[in-house]
Amino acid sequence: MEGGKNKVGRPRNVGSPDEMWEMFERYKEFTKSNPRHKMEVTRSGVTPIPLEVPLTMVGFYNFARKRVGDVKQYFIEVETYPEFLTICHAIKDEVQQDQIEGGMVNIYNPSITQRLNSLSEKVEVSQFPSPIIELPNEPNDSKPEAGEGVAAT
Repeated sequence: MEGGKNKVGRPRNVGSPDEMWEMFERYKEFTKSNPRHKMEVTRSGVTPIPLEVPLTMVGFYNFARKRVGDVKQYFIEVETYPEFLTICHAIKDEVQQDQIEGGMVNIYNPSITQRLNSLSEKVEVSQFPSPIIELPNEPNDSKPEAGEGVAAT
């Protein structure tokens, strides 16, 4: 071996953060230029309606895997790939922004967008009944007069 260290392990799927960003840009372009279609029945027949596809991390992982191999480890193993930390955060932020803004304007399902991004309101529901507090009976000295809902005897 010339000039140095013996490299051990498998080679990286992505050589640099710039390559990762370029791959993400290609994913965005591919995703936004390939809408899904919903079939809608109209008077003239069945019409395909194009629907914008949201960016997702799973979509990016699959897009990258088909081109260079698995990239998920760059997002999970930050200690192993510290030089990718900033670019991975930027990619996650762009995906989240696309989902949240699309949900807010009803391009995407707002309820799914909320769940994907942990934005749902959380209401604590107890399975145990609330304790019933019984108050002692207070003496009722005032008896209703006639005309107050009680018939005169």
